[in-house]
This record gives sequence, C-alpha cells and structure tokens, in this order.
Amino acid sequence: MKRLLLLTLPLLLAGCPKPAEDTATPPVAETPVTPDATAAPAAAGDLLPRYHWRLSDATDARNARIDALFVRADQPVQLDFADGRASISNTCNRMGGGYTLEGNTLTLGRLASTMMACADNKLMALDQEIGKRLEGPLTLSTASGDPNRLTLTNAAGDTLAFAGEPTAETRYGVPGERVFLEVAAETKSCSHPLIPDKQCLQVREIGYDDKGIKTGTQGEFQHFYDAIEGYTHEPGVRNVLRVKRYTVENPPADASSNAYVLDMVVESETVKP
Repeated sequence: MKRLLLLTLPLLLAGCPKPAEDTATPPVAETPVTPDATAAPAAAGDLLPRYHWRLSDATDARNARIDALFVRADQPVQLDFADGRASISNTCNRMGGGYTLEGNTLTLGRLASTMMACADNKLMALDQEIGKRLEGPLTLSTASGDPNRLTLTNAAGDTLAFAGEPTAETRYGVPGERVFLEVAAETKSCSHPLIPDKQCLQVREIGYDDKGIKTGTQGEFQHFYDAIEGYTHEPGVRNVLRVKRYTVENPPADASSNAYVLDMVVESETVKP
C-alpha cells in the first residue's frame, strides 16, 4: 500500500527591527538591507540561497510569542531559497513559490502546496499559520556582523527570526547533481573494515524523462555504503528519493568521495513481508 506521494514527477524534475539606542557604544542591531546601502541588496540576494533558514523566534505586534508556529520543537519551520523560488518545509505540507527581493523588501509569490493530511491538528494548522504571516511585502533585516541571522517583519507587525545553517552547496563548495535513488524495504548485511555487523541500504539509481516516466532498465539493488544526509530508513518501507550528490574534495582515506543529501521523498510504500 502506498503511503505517500508528495508531488507528480514532472514537477519534481523541474527542478522592521527596533533602531539601536543612541549611545556612545551602540549595541549590535538588526540592520535592514536598504536600497541606499551600496551593494546591500545584492549581498542579501546572494546570502539567502546559501543557508537553510530555520525559525528561531516569532512575535506579534504586541511582542507576544506566536506559539502556533512552534508545533515541532525538534523540526522548526524552515525557509529555503533557490533558483528564484522559496520553499517552506517542516510544516504539514511542503509549500513554495517564486520570490523577489527589492532593497529590503522580500515578497513571496502565490504559494503552491502539496495536499497531505496530518493527524495532528496543530501541525495541520501550521500551514495556514505560517502562510498568512508570509503574505505581502516583508521587511528583511540581517544582524550586523552575523550573516547567519535573518529577520522578516510583515505589515501586521509579526516578526519572524531565523537562524541560518549552511546548505550542502555552501559546505561542499560545488553544485550537487540531482539523482533519484530507489531504496529497498530491507537492509542487508555487508562487509566493512571498520564497522562490524554493518547493515547496508539496498539502493539502485533510477531515471525519469521530462514527463516523469521511468527510463532505461532498472538494475539490481546494490549495497550502499554511504550515508544519505537527512534520510532515516524505516524497515519494511520502500522509498524513492530525490537526492543531491556532491563530490568531496580530498576525502579521508576511509571515506567516500561522494556525499548524498536528501532533497525529498518522492514515493513511499510499505512492503508486506
């Protein structure tokens, strides 16, 4: 029985802060990226895609914490920016749309969403709660001297603070190659010089044409000795994953020259024993 189908394959293949007080030694302040600041908009435009932006704090116009945005303590709402599009994850559904950045104003276009239902009502409501706070023009600010901090303020006075974590492209210094991997439901014992009794994922690479139809002949499953960052295997569940594969320069002698990072789970199916 198939449990999850996030998006159709053709789509998958497409690929105001407070001013600092006037003192002799002013504190570090949130600094809006303004059109008058030389090269500031371009710097912000370059900065956004380099990090995963995870929600760290959110307050309304009365400075009250917006608890509805913190449903998952271990998986905060995340914003990503790439190829002119913004995506929102760690919500019930994945959401995304185009965006523009003009001076210190960030505007997200109409958000499209997957159509999953979530059993947790608070998680289900999270989509609407975050979506409505990202509507309309947003004032973008970055922390002086700390590019890993981002603040968005909407017209209603809601202020959302994000902490940045470098993307894989930033960490590895090269763009990743998009590949699709089918992961079998069960692992198998495999030999490893450093890990006794190692269990390997059983993986094969698959291809699709621009219409989302599988191409070529599917090969046999092979031992997969590497890790897939962001993926946790559940025994008895077969998955098709869209991942980014990166070349690692000068890896340690006992490490792989490739690194794999989960982009999204395309398909998930429980396999009966």
